[in-house]
Amino acid sequence: METPSVAVLFARKDSVYKTLTDCDVWDIERDARRWSGGQPIVAHPPCRAWGRLRKLANPRPDEKALALWAVDQVRTFGGVLEHPSASLLWPVAGLPSPSCGMDKWGGWTLPISQRWFGHRAEKSTFLYIVGCNSKKLPIMPLALGEASHVCGTSGRRRDGSRLHKGDLGWRPEITKTEREATPAAFAVWLVELAKLCRGQ
Repeated sequence: METPSVAVLFARKDSVYKTLTDCDVWDIERDARRWSGGQPIVAHPPCRAWGRLRKLANPRPDEKALALWAVDQVRTFGGVLEHPSASLLWPVAGLPSPSCGMDKWGGWTLPISQRWFGHRAEKSTFLYIVGCNSKKLPIMPLALGEASHVCGTSGRRRDGSRLHKGDLGWRPEITKTEREATPAAFAVWLVELAKLCRGQ
């Protein structure tokens, strides 16, 4: 049996990646830390310990370290790591900001909106990419206009208070599952990108 060409690390149990061919998908039951390497990866390490609401989160004791481990795997084998744009992983792991060019591993950061790939909310995301420069990226979609929905943290006024139905600018919130899930078109694009990547 031929080895799948891309490893997907830290996928949801119900991940769309499990419907794609050519992917070796590692969810919580398989435990990505047992992956033996050898392929470029798409990594979605847990973000609740790193994100904007980290003070309200209750991650497992070992969870925060998973993102740092995933950075090492991307740097070694090539591929892409996805995290929210407000993630503290970037400064802590020394990942380059979007305007800083490449780091010493050939890694760079691409800011995107998951709405371009069909997400109902804006969902601003950073991609740390190693092994593929910006000229070789797969064709990327673009969606103009305003998203129909918001993530829980984005439906607020400048003073932090929450907008309510009937208020000017109010939009419905996406569900927790939708916040965590990867849109199908985004998953396909990330796998195509990982196939172009080569590690050190």
